[in-house]
Amino acid sequence: MELSFSRSNEPIDQIINRLIEKSGSIHHPSIIKEMILATLKIGQDVDYLADLKLINRTLREMRYTANVFGPYRHRKKVTIFGSARTAKTDEMYQKCVRFSRLLAENNYMVITGGGPGIMQAGNEGAGSENSFAVNIRLPFEQKPNPIMYRNPRLVTYKYFFNRKVAFVKEADAIVVFPGGFGTLDEAMEVFTLIQTGKTSPKPLILMDDKDGYWENFFDFVKESLLVTGYISGEDFSLFKITRSEEEALEVIKTFYRNYHSLRFFENRLVIRLQKRLSSEEIETLTREFPALIKDNDKIRCCEAFPEEIDEPDLANLPRISLLFDHHYGLLIAFINRINSFSHIEQQD
Repeated sequence: MELSFSRSNEPIDQIINRLIEKSGSIHHPSIIKEMILATLKIGQDVDYLADLKLINRTLREMRYTANVFGPYRHRKKVTIFGSARTAKTDEMYQKCVRFSRLLAENNYMVITGGGPGIMQAGNEGAGSENSFAVNIRLPFEQKPNPIMYRNPRLVTYKYFFNRKVAFVKEADAIVVFPGGFGTLDEAMEVFTLIQTGKTSPKPLILMDDKDGYWENFFDFVKESLLVTGYISGEDFSLFKITRSEEEALEVIKTFYRNYHSLRFFENRLVIRLQKRLSSEEIETLTREFPALIKDNDKIRCCEAFPEEIDEPDLANLPRISLLFDHHYGLLIAFINRINSFSHIEQQD
């Protein structure tokens, strides 16, 4: 029998419905039904055992990730990247300890890769009770660090791509310390995801050392990427370079001063806010960011869209909406401008 997502699959649909009913306490059964159908279709389509094992392991790892992070969904989290080879005596190790301690004191949780070096420093400063570790199983290194060993918020992955999903999906901000190929890979992936809108906007902070690791790197970016047109000037809104733990914390706090979150409905962008914007502030946004607005649309205050029924806890937040013209670097600047309006600071 050829299975389909768009038409009836009787009697398979009846069997799946009974299975869901018998299992009990199934959340969002329509989605679970699609997942079961997808699994059956995989069984029909894929006969290569290694591919089936990869798909199976991926689903199991992502289920466990959601289970671990789920209870902490309403606490903001900061992912920290950096070298596993940074020694405890290194100034950047100590800076990471201080920074992650600041985060915990301000009610943020920390996500690291769970290994040594900067990862251990992040967990050390935040403390095990405020830490997650998304570790990777490698044949030659990367055992969980002592702070996260046997911690209930330790997740160990077989596949890098699942681990990367957790690093970015669960984070409200990302801070990158100096490191090697792995650190650069993680940083560049975050750049790409934010630049292309494949993850929600969030602060991306590059914590520099006294030798200017990130400043030197971005000299190359400006001279070899910007000048040749491989990136645009607006992409420099995607990140902030600093040497200060206090400044890094302030960047994160400021980003969420009024901005809360966003959703897309086709080309319409809906931005949820902590406090309603005045008509004058909306006029300012319209005047300063015309490139963001598509087809001569207007920025409007609005209520929750019917499609947002799946997030009832956010229903009462004020919103603005606009037809979005897909400039994600400018979107970060747009959010920063929203957070800059003076009446917001006066009400804090």
